[in-house]
Amino acid sequence: MNPVFKIITALLALILAAGIGLSVALAALYVHYAPTLPEADAVRDVRLQTPLQVRSADGRLMGEFAEERRIPVPIDAIPQQVRDAFIAAEDERFYDHPGVDVMGLARAALNLVSTGGQRTQGGSTITMQLARNIFLTRDRTYERKLREIFLAIRLEQEMSKDEILELYLNKIYLGQRAYGIEAASRVYFGRSLEDLELDEIATLAALPKAPSTTNPVASPERAEIRRNYVLRRMLETGAIDEAAFETAVSRPVLSERHTAATEIDAHWVAEMARQMVVNLWGDEAYRRGLQVHTTIDSRQQEAANQALREGLLEYDERHGFRGPEMRIPEATLDDSDARERALKAIGIHGRLLFPAVMLGLDEDGTLRVDGGRIGEQTILPEDREWAGSPDFARGDVIRIRPYTDGRWRLAQKPEVTGAVIAQAPEDGAITALAGGFDFFENRYDRTTQAQRQPGSAFKPLVYALALREGYRPEGTVIDAPMVFNDPALGAEWRPQNYTRRFHGETTLREALANSRNLASIRLLDRLGTGNVHQELTRFGLDLETQPNNLSMVLGTGTLTPLQLNNAYGVFASGGRLNSPWIITRIETVDGEVLYEAPTERACPAPCSSPRGQDLPLVASSGPLQYTDPTPVLQPGVAWQMSEMLHGVITSGTGRRALELGRSDLAGKTGTTNNYRDAWFAGFNADLVATAWIGFDDNRELGRRESGGRAALPIWTRFMGSVLADEPERPLERPDDLVRVAILPNGQRAPSDNTPGARNQWLLPHQIPERGHVIPGSNGDSGSQQPELVF
Repeated sequence: MNPVFKIITALLALILAAGIGLSVALAALYVHYAPTLPEADAVRDVRLQTPLQVRSADGRLMGEFAEERRIPVPIDAIPQQVRDAFIAAEDERFYDHPGVDVMGLARAALNLVSTGGQRTQGGSTITMQLARNIFLTRDRTYERKLREIFLAIRLEQEMSKDEILELYLNKIYLGQRAYGIEAASRVYFGRSLEDLELDEIATLAALPKAPSTTNPVASPERAEIRRNYVLRRMLETGAIDEAAFETAVSRPVLSERHTAATEIDAHWVAEMARQMVVNLWGDEAYRRGLQVHTTIDSRQQEAANQALREGLLEYDERHGFRGPEMRIPEATLDDSDARERALKAIGIHGRLLFPAVMLGLDEDGTLRVDGGRIGEQTILPEDREWAGSPDFARGDVIRIRPYTDGRWRLAQKPEVTGAVIAQAPEDGAITALAGGFDFFENRYDRTTQAQRQPGSAFKPLVYALALREGYRPEGTVIDAPMVFNDPALGAEWRPQNYTRRFHGETTLREALANSRNLASIRLLDRLGTGNVHQELTRFGLDLETQPNNLSMVLGTGTLTPLQLNNAYGVFASGGRLNSPWIITRIETVDGEVLYEAPTERACPAPCSSPRGQDLPLVASSGPLQYTDPTPVLQPGVAWQMSEMLHGVITSGTGRRALELGRSDLAGKTGTTNNYRDAWFAGFNADLVATAWIGFDDNRELGRRESGGRAALPIWTRFMGSVLADEPERPLERPDDLVRVAILPNGQRAPSDNTPGARNQWLLPHQIPERGHVIPGSNGDSGSQQPELVF
């Protein structure tokens, strides 16, 4: 036999034996690992994590929360060029191999030998990557690689290539917490896949190799190198032509991280809802695709945002310009691209205040500025007059805001802050909530977390309890100087009226309308501080935050804007106390209802999900779930208070609200010592709203910055916007009131036609017998506790 033939035969036998041995070994390994591998059907059932979404009452997106950002898309909705890019970059023979690319593995093995055991090149196919991403760990061991190979083969046997590619493109991690190509497209470019250019598609396809270090946000330079590699592979595989390649590689890599595009600015509410849902389901809430529907009215929410921001800016302008925020270096200033990047890094404040860099000052006083993304703008002298004559220099960074007729106005980030809260009186549903100027600057929610003194805005609660005890709106008290020695106050106390004047005998109606402190203190003294203190629970207040002394009526305790607003809701609702609430319904991404508030706002009767009453939605802070209202005042008392508070607007401290031209509004101003807090709370039959303004560090607002000047304009701007096209809705007079003729001295008239008598709507217990004086009608000082010193 020919020696060469013998050698060849021996080699073939050796190769055959090695092949058989390898096959037997692989078969044995497969038998060993097969029981531990998941079935292919389990792959189809893998839930692609979808984010928690919070929506307004009309379905508009207010917030999106997720550990991972995912937006699953079916294969037929994925552009062909996107598929081609990933196949060219990751697995050129995807449609030809059985799950494992032998040539690719061989190439990786040779690379392993040539580099002395260093794994610098992989041989994973798209199917193998899918197997690893879904079921296996990322440990770089030979055992894990074998399991990956076996699972890939199983997947290929039981799934189509398009099924595998679809799942892969929706599962793969692409950096910036984005999983899947649609989520990555939104994160990096702010657009959907179908709107991307070729170079942007290639940028996404370049990410699987090293998503954390080569993404266009973290490293544009590395991203460009890897992107160009993908484009070259697409050219080599025939997916694109030379012209498309040249055009794409010539384009710069431009990307910034885009957050979920909310449709309405209600981030404080969205955060409340997130906390409540996570309290129930933990981190699983971020993965179940829960849809949380709230009570927020998107039109009212937008009005609240605008009213608060405008009011804070108006206050800020009254107190002068504090100077430029910073200065841009000359080298940056001379480079328009660098200038735009610097302004983009500074960011827009509250969706309203744009950063701009000073370019020059014209002879007529017009400022020329560059606003980056909004281009070059001019600020006319009259649009910066409020700032005086600061010494602007080229390169100074200021803030500007859109004004009227396309003009821009000089502005600055306000240091003062505030809150606006609105509720529906019939059930306590929160319809609008603005917790500050900019959620992303400071997430502290002043509506539910800021414990502040309400000042005179607290007085109506005491007056309502007086009416409940038999006093009437036209009853009188003495408005005169007094000095108290009260151990509870700790020192001699000489209260004063805001105007420093005294008015003698005055009706409760007039005392409330003009916020007379001395008359209010005497009224509380008559009622008894201990009695009134205990009754404050009728308004949903925490007694521990309210002082049990005569200063209570002046609002020296603390409460949140939401608590005050909810208390005023007792008047607006006809005497019922509601629990504030925001969540109407929670459902899965498939439409399964997990919770429905048992009220018509969430589900017209009969409710489809009565188990909603049993769901413990209580959060650690902020609004609770819906509960049925509780009657706490007679309807007649609530109506009398609405009439008295209407007088605050028609003839008292709230007269600025007359500019709305409505006769159905009622409310009260509030100002605290040294002008630290300014309030206005008010309502009609459809809406109760409160505006507050102050500093987070409790410093003074400044002289004359009262509730009527600082807070009432915010309230009127909000209510004017919300009620602009709505008919007037005063509270209807309830049936428990009786019209009675009362003489000037407080006695009941012998008849309705008695000269000098005035008809009043009173509750039965407020009506005196004929010839008798009713409480609070003759100016008697009442109880002498604490001791009065004259």
